[in-house]
Amino acid sequence: MLTVGKDTAGVERMLKAGGLSCPVCRVRLAPWGWARQRTIFGPGRAGRLVRPRRSRCPACAVTHVLLPADVLVRRPDEAGVIGAALARAARGQGHRRIAAALGIPEDTVRGWLRRLVGAAGQVRAHFTRIQAGVSADPVPLGPAGTVLADAVVAIVAAADAVASRWPGVPVVSPWELAAAVTSGTLLAPVITFLAINTSSPLPIISH
Repeated sequence: MLTVGKDTAGVERMLKAGGLSCPVCRVRLAPWGWARQRTIFGPGRAGRLVRPRRSRCPACAVTHVLLPADVLVRRPDEAGVIGAALARAARGQGHRRIAAALGIPEDTVRGWLRRLVGAAGQVRAHFTRIQAGVSADPVPLGPAGTVLADAVVAIVAAADAVASRWPGVPVVSPWELAAAVTSGTLLAPVITFLAINTSSPLPIISH
């Protein structure tokens, strides 16, 4: 998986122009068909069809699905919707209250919360490193009350640091950032963490 921007036409232009590189060997990716079409639910459970582009590295022969920045691996809800639920949980709301407020099945919300709690230490550590790496004057992140809240605070702090360092680039929400630097695996059984190149803004998100 490789997280890219939400502008499908822009991603296609970049891919054909050689503007996207293999995350493994850094060779320019080439078009390689399309992934399976999916329905992704936004706020209010409004659905839209998404069919991510596939690419292939001519050097290592690995194929990569170019996943939009608002989509997580194997999750039918937008990253922003999932993030809204996680943020509510960080403020102390239970999964039933969150589900009712967002119009999402209780079991779905409970699954999101359990998944993030299980990886909260890793998530907090990685996003804290991002915040410290890109911020000119990083502020230490104190305990937020729960391990889930600690992870959410670190994600938001990292996004704030990125926005402050590169104010001229398109706005990326904390949850798009989280999707990008985990290649969409934020809530997957195994999270793939990527680093942000501190010399340029969000090179793994193409707008």
